[in-house]
Amino acid sequence: MSGAVLITRMDWSDARAAFGRLERAIADTTPIMGAIGTGLVASTQDRMDAGQDPEGAAFAALNPLYASAKRGPGILRESGMRGGLQGSITRRAGRDQVEVGTNKIYGAIHQYGGVITAKGGGKLAFRMGGRLIKTASVTIPARPYLGISRDDQVMILDVVEGALDRAVGSGASSGGRR
Repeated sequence: MSGAVLITRMDWSDARAAFGRLERAIADTTPIMGAIGTGLVASTQDRMDAGQDPEGAAFAALNPLYASAKRGPGILRESGMRGGLQGSITRRAGRDQVEVGTNKIYGAIHQYGGVITAKGGGKLAFRMGGRLIKTASVTIPARPYLGISRDDQVMILDVVEGALDRAVGSGASSGGRR
């Protein structure tokens, strides 16, 4: 009777090293969260330029009287030294999360909409189109600028996959993925 035996020995050191790099990469994902936040800030600002919410719907139209008197980009898009809402969008990355938002006091009213009333029950007074307007309240429609679009979802996956690919693939000897 004849027979054959195949004995295979595996050197798992490269795999162990790759898993070690992967473990270190996911132990503190602050760099990954920072990259995601940077992408979300850019896409938020781009949507504001386009006047669209994260779903691609157009922002509510401006009040016609306000629109006729408006000069420049307005409070939402103003940049530079005065820094409107668009210029104030920032990100803060942590070990397992990222926050994207603004510190502007009027950020929430533009995101969610709402009614502005005068303190003490009086009247709001402001100039619009060269006219003095006095009113009990002003309704600001929601113009949601914060959120995650479908393109953002793709970007997030790309960032995570790229980071994990680099972690697993870096430092590998011959036969690595890259």
